[in-house]
Amino acid sequence: MARPEPEDALSVGEVSRRTGVPVSALHFYERRGLIVSTRTPGNQRRYPRHMLRRISLIVVAKRLGVPLAELTEVFAAVPLDRAPTAGEWRRLSRAWKERLEERRRTVERLERDLAGCIGCGCLSLKACALLNPDDVLGQHGAGPVRFDAEVAGDAGRDDGQAGNAPRR
Repeated sequence: MARPEPEDALSVGEVSRRTGVPVSALHFYERRGLIVSTRTPGNQRRYPRHMLRRISLIVVAKRLGVPLAELTEVFAAVPLDRAPTAGEWRRLSRAWKERLEERRRTVERLERDLAGCIGCGCLSLKACALLNPDDVLGQHGAGPVRFDAEVAGDAGRDDGQAGNAPRR
């Protein structure tokens, strides 16, 4: 059997088998501009072999909870029409690493806050530093306002509600 060449095109079924990604998901990723294929004279999709790496990165990113919109931004640094160079992959890697590190810091912050709240056990609605008396934070929008403010670096809010809850 002949050795596969980098410029060999793969059928949608072969790409699905190699990556473990359903054909319908491959079509979806293509519509989103994350991957690209060409068409045979019989209108069958053929994927360049270098799409296997992109698809594998998509699979890993999905496992980590990275939104496809973020992947689209990160993948903009590497070409679709040819196999990316080592330098282009390094640039993508650096950009993605920064985003993943920020995501990690956010998860660690949430973990610390949850551990503090759950571990406190005070059950005091008057003394709990995580309490939102009189729904003051409701005036600042929906969702986890304090946590979102921390993530955005908004520690200097004038209502005294931003920042980590004091630990006992």
